[in-house]
Amino acid sequence: MRRYSGNMNGERYLGNTNTTEVHDLDNEQTNCQIDEIIKAGHDKPFNSLDAAHSAGYDNCAYCLGGSTR
Repeated sequence: MRRYSGNMNGERYLGNTNTTEVHDLDNEQTNCQIDEIIKAGHDKPFNSLDAAHSAGYDNCAYCLGGSTR
């Protein structure tokens, strides 16, 4: 579910600045803990998955898969 709180403005991808993982909010899973990331102020919005990868973010194993960690 897309968010409009914290730094999010309805973008599909949320980067966690604490873990450098990127999450797909259109495929959010319970284990992603998106609300907790936003509450902690670790949310960084991305318009595309490529932009997140270019910024050094790795896929979340739960909502995106293919994590390299």
